[in-house]
Amino acid sequence: MSDIKAIENLASSVKSIRAEIGKVIVGQETIVEQLLITLFSRGHCLLVGVPGLAKTLLIRTLSEALDLKFNRVQFTPDLMPSDITGTEIIEENVSTGQKNFRFIKGPIFANIVLADEINRTPPKTQAALLEAMQESNVTAGGQTYKLDTPFFVLATQNPIEQEGTYPLPEAQLDRFMFNLWLDYPSFQEEVSIVKNTTSGYKPEVKAVLGAAEIMQYQELVRRVPVADNVVEYAVKLVHATRPSAQSTIKVVKDFLSYGAGPRASQYLILGAKTRAALLGKTTPDMDDVRAVAPPVLRHRIVANFNAEADGVSTVDIVERLLKELA
Repeated sequence: MSDIKAIENLASSVKSIRAEIGKVIVGQETIVEQLLITLFSRGHCLLVGVPGLAKTLLIRTLSEALDLKFNRVQFTPDLMPSDITGTEIIEENVSTGQKNFRFIKGPIFANIVLADEINRTPPKTQAALLEAMQESNVTAGGQTYKLDTPFFVLATQNPIEQEGTYPLPEAQLDRFMFNLWLDYPSFQEEVSIVKNTTSGYKPEVKAVLGAAEIMQYQELVRRVPVADNVVEYAVKLVHATRPSAQSTIKVVKDFLSYGAGPRASQYLILGAKTRAALLGKTTPDMDDVRAVAPPVLRHRIVANFNAEADGVSTVDIVERLLKELA
């Protein structure tokens, strides 16, 4: 099958996936699109939203539409690294009396892992998850165990309760491809949600793609060609976030302490390639880069005191940058 035909099949499958998710989730079309972009890019996602916005339901429904194994881990202050990665136990052979260690796999051995409220657990446990995300394996007792593929981590944070939390430092936030903000539904969407969830009707979500097909499409996305001017636009956008750069615009010099690193440029292009493929396009354009810029950049730039004093968020700064470099 040619890559062009494969992209057409991918775009068709994505429409079906979104339709299946739409049976359960009302609205949130942009969030669903960005989750799918992250998954097919082989990235990981940080989802920020207040309680009750169906974050867990959304990810569970996504795993059902993709026929993938799903595990949810509720992060708490007493959670240990082994509670996520797995632990070794001593087993005795009844016939010989010989004792051996056996590794019991933790919840991270799944295709989709929901790390609920990742900022509620100590840095040591956060680091164990982030290391597994980066290396795609777990080491215990000198043995290395490969994680399931495809492997997609979605971590959530509650933005309103910060007491007793362990905020992820910038270096660890950088490990996440996208930072998504889940907003409240509109009035009409909330009416539909209440009607759907207070009746006896339970929608059936059908699986559209399996693990093997997803991995093939992940390879396909990497092969999507990108024009030089699109790559240069992405790098120019990232360079513009750095206060020390000569070409930096005023809003960056006024409101940012640190800009984004090269990983942001990589994810801008990878996200643009994936978005283009999901829409059935054979190559991305600058609009695709602009579409993925807010979730790629908002957690990679560090606002200064002036921004905080003036109520300017990193999202506002990214939006101003996009207007300046339109």
